[in-house]
Amino acid sequence: MNAPIPELVLSELASFESEAALVGAMLIDNAALDCVSDMLRPEHFSGELYREVFAEISRQLAAGHAADVVTVFNGLHGRVSLTDVNALAQYVPSSANIRRHAALVVERWQARQLAAVSTEVYELAHDASRPIAERVEQAQAQLAKLLDDAPRDDWVSAKDGMSLHMQALQDRADGRTKSWPTGLTDLDEYIEGGLRPGSLVVVGGRPGHGKTAIGLSIGLHMAVNCSVALMSMEMPHRDVRDRMTAMLGNVSLSSVIRPKRGLDWERVIEGAQAAQSLNFYVTDQAGLNINQVKAKARNLKRLHGLNVLIVDYIGLMAGLDSKQSRAYQIEEITKGMKALAKELDIVVLALAQLNRQIEQRVKRNPMLSDFRDSGSIEQDADIVLGLHREAVDKPDLTGEWESYAELTVLKNRQGRIGNVKLFYEGSKVRFTGWEGPAPSKAVVRKERGFE
Repeated sequence: MNAPIPELVLSELASFESEAALVGAMLIDNAALDCVSDMLRPEHFSGELYREVFAEISRQLAAGHAADVVTVFNGLHGRVSLTDVNALAQYVPSSANIRRHAALVVERWQARQLAAVSTEVYELAHDASRPIAERVEQAQAQLAKLLDDAPRDDWVSAKDGMSLHMQALQDRADGRTKSWPTGLTDLDEYIEGGLRPGSLVVVGGRPGHGKTAIGLSIGLHMAVNCSVALMSMEMPHRDVRDRMTAMLGNVSLSSVIRPKRGLDWERVIEGAQAAQSLNFYVTDQAGLNINQVKAKARNLKRLHGLNVLIVDYIGLMAGLDSKQSRAYQIEEITKGMKALAKELDIVVLALAQLNRQIEQRVKRNPMLSDFRDSGSIEQDADIVLGLHREAVDKPDLTGEWESYAELTVLKNRQGRIGNVKLFYEGSKVRFTGWEGPAPSKAVVRKERGFE
């Protein structure tokens, strides 16, 4: 059952005078934006004209340009008339009232959001096809989001900050650290014990080297002690579950895909039970953009909690504007992921494809420059890892080489860089730590297995 909100009611939940006054003040004096930029966003404006003009002023100032009636009109490419923009410059409040106008605009926006949520709650109340507990939980999540969007004062004094930090240091000393080991012991040594909230970690590799396998290996290990989510844009749900069954049940992926070839059902059941006990969530929606990733992550954190988000993989994500260059879109994605990690206080573990130019080198171990459109990845990521398996490049390598892999710590904002030796169990598509020295050279033709 629907309970639509009349347009008249929605119009009453807006302050067009304050919206006009704000953008008018900014057109006359760009410094007015600095007074309210901590609390005001384009979506807070109810009027389309005011929203468009505010967004364009913000864009021009962010690019280091001054904004006035003419530059804003030109920047909007005919979406509004010059007369309308010029008329806005006549609505100029005193500087003392600018924040009050902004607060009123935000307040009315929250009221409109509340009206919209009330409609959803009304519909939930009449949806008898779903359990009442589920409907109440969803209603609570929608209401909580209204408070999450409220502006906050993020300034912390040195006195208060160091008091909090001393407690954090004591927690570390007592083993109460807020970090999660990857399960790869040598890697954990490089990253000081585990991955920490607020971090963006990028793992790069070429096709067939095991990007998804290492993402799942780390994610399933972490899901024992925290909440982990996988955004699988490449593989559907069933393929992810096949791999989880092989990894956790200690059975070959081939036998899971073709059970008639000697599947050990006892191990499969053990693997399924192990998977069911994990705090591990999967979505297989393809082609997500950064805003959709953020929305899904926020929703999952509200409903079930979230500590680690794995994105498989960056190259399959869409940009917000398809007309922009791919390099610009990747920058948009990586900056958004870093912002999301800080906002939700989670680890974002993003998988990435490496450039094919690496195949032209004799030594193909990854470097930072091998990441596609790597500038933003180098800049935004806290940790960058490059995965390499020599046996993929040289199919004739046999013996220990078939299982040997290297994970190179290429960037580590809070620690060392170097090489981590890994054991790749191809039949079960999983990575564990390597024991002993790296294999010596031996060349014998072999039959290719899983990649």
